[in-house]
Amino acid sequence: MRPRQWLKNVLVLAAPLAAGRLLEVAVLRDAAFAFVAFCLVSAAVYLINDVRDVVEDRLHPRKRLRPIAAGEITPAAAMVLAGITGAAGFAVGFSTSTNLGVTLAVYLVLQVSYSVFLKHLPVVDLAMVSSGFLLRAIAGGVATGIPLTQWFLLVASFGSLFMVAGKRYSELRAIGADAGTRRSLESYSQSYLRFTWTLAAVMVLISYSLWAFENRGEDPALGVPWTALSIAPFTLGLLQYALEVDAGAAGEPEEVVLHDHVLQGVGLVWLVLISIGVFL
Repeated sequence: MRPRQWLKNVLVLAAPLAAGRLLEVAVLRDAAFAFVAFCLVSAAVYLINDVRDVVEDRLHPRKRLRPIAAGEITPAAAMVLAGITGAAGFAVGFSTSTNLGVTLAVYLVLQVSYSVFLKHLPVVDLAMVSSGFLLRAIAGGVATGIPLTQWFLLVASFGSLFMVAGKRYSELRAIGADAGTRRSLESYSQSYLRFTWTLAAVMVLISYSLWAFENRGEDPALGVPWTALSIAPFTLGLLQYALEVDAGAAGEPEEVVLHDHVLQGVGLVWLVLISIGVFL
């Protein structure tokens, strides 16, 4: 069920934070339900994926230790657990918001389709994994009834592509294309993936900067453009994450976030600046 990867579900807080409404009780409650729903449904997806990939996972230096690949849990038991967690996730999702339930359904269909056959198609593989990050960000908006701006969707979309292309680049550097752990890696080159995550980084930075200047969040007393100032740590965060990608150490994005103390420090500065800007 990969609880360490549930860190990704914090993305449901992005839309309420950007709108400056995260501290409203009703908004925070619904965002929390969205987080729980995505944890449950994503756990079901991970279980299904590990059953499907058991042969490839046994060839991977780290994935071979996963419970299903290691033979600690039978595929049948994993599928039963996937059904239970998936049903619980949808119950939480639809009880919170119909739109959240629909978003979870789209996520499940796309991720299961990816696990069954789309994961072997280059480029489509990148799009499918990116959609998982994007739908988490969208879920926070639909669960709380907050409209999603074009800038938010652009940042979320290209930010997702940046992380996924970086993940594939790191995998390619770490284990190579011929290890048999992921068929789509055979179609990628390091230069192609480097181009992809560079393009995505440029687009996410431009989109974020345009949003930040449009929503300046100026302090009425001091006249400080807080959201514009947040561009600096945002850029440094991208550069620090790109450093991990370039070193081939970003195969698991949540591991980078949990262990890179420089990235955590820059992220904290960004969070403080953006919070001041949107909550003024």
